[in-house]
Amino acid sequence: MKALVTGGGGFIGSHLVTRLLSLGHEVRVLDNFSTGRKENLAEASGRIDLREGDLRDAGAVRAAMEGIDRVFHQAALASVARSVEDPVTTNAVNVEGTLNVLTAARDAVVGRVVYAASSSAYGDTPTLPKIETMPASPLSPYALQKFAGEQYCVMFTRLYGLDTVALRYFNVFGPRQDPTSFYSAVIPNFITRLAAGEQPTVHGDGEQSRDFTYIDNVVDANLLAAERPGAPGEVINVACGARITLNALLDELRKILGVDTAALHGPPRAGDVRHSLADIGKARALLGYEPKIGLREGLERTVAFFHPARKA
Repeated sequence: MKALVTGGGGFIGSHLVTRLLSLGHEVRVLDNFSTGRKENLAEASGRIDLREGDLRDAGAVRAAMEGIDRVFHQAALASVARSVEDPVTTNAVNVEGTLNVLTAARDAVVGRVVYAASSSAYGDTPTLPKIETMPASPLSPYALQKFAGEQYCVMFTRLYGLDTVALRYFNVFGPRQDPTSFYSAVIPNFITRLAAGEQPTVHGDGEQSRDFTYIDNVVDANLLAAERPGAPGEVINVACGARITLNALLDELRKILGVDTAALHGPPRAGDVRHSLADIGKARALLGYEPKIGLREGLERTVAFFHPARKA
């Protein structure tokens, strides 16, 4: 397989690159490194075709698509908060950039595009677990943008015959996730602050819950989605199918790190959902997906990455 990973310098993209190389595939990366980091690709240096370019540049996307069999479209300007602050730029990347990827893949007769969609599309509907047949109800520009991208995928399959699969990720975490960004995901932020003896900030009362999904499970789902015959044109949840509150998550991290630092509580963030939990029955049925790494093991691996001295 000759694979293109958009956003290959990012957290999820770089893990996909590593796994694809380990399986003997040829890998090309397209990334403008606005949020991704070249250090994430250090172990792949000399073994990938690295193209530094922007999704908004249709010519760069077309050039990167030449000779490609499979596309793993991970590039995005992620974060609900960022999209609330700057809906115009995030829309240009997340929607127009995705349309550039799909158009270029169609024109290059690529075998399949696997798209990184988001569970944020479900919004704050009270029904749990979230199942793919539920209506979308996005609460933020980011959620709406990712939903638009997955709907473009479905349309390109139906209208143009381009094989696409949209994977709705639920709160992915693991090594290489940037803990320093203002828009950092909660787990690396909590780990680094607790380990430094600083109080982590919880937005709201901490009783909001999430279906946290370790990165290896997400990579597994992508590789399955790239090949399974029944997957094209589908939108599929990728998660563990279990949820935990942020307060309970902090307790788990305190135990792993051996600290008892209390949290600071700030106001809830605009656009955040209260509870999230995935039904992963469709992923099991269509992809043969099964999450192999549970929350506790994933947290221990992530702590060990950020703080090697904590390894058992």
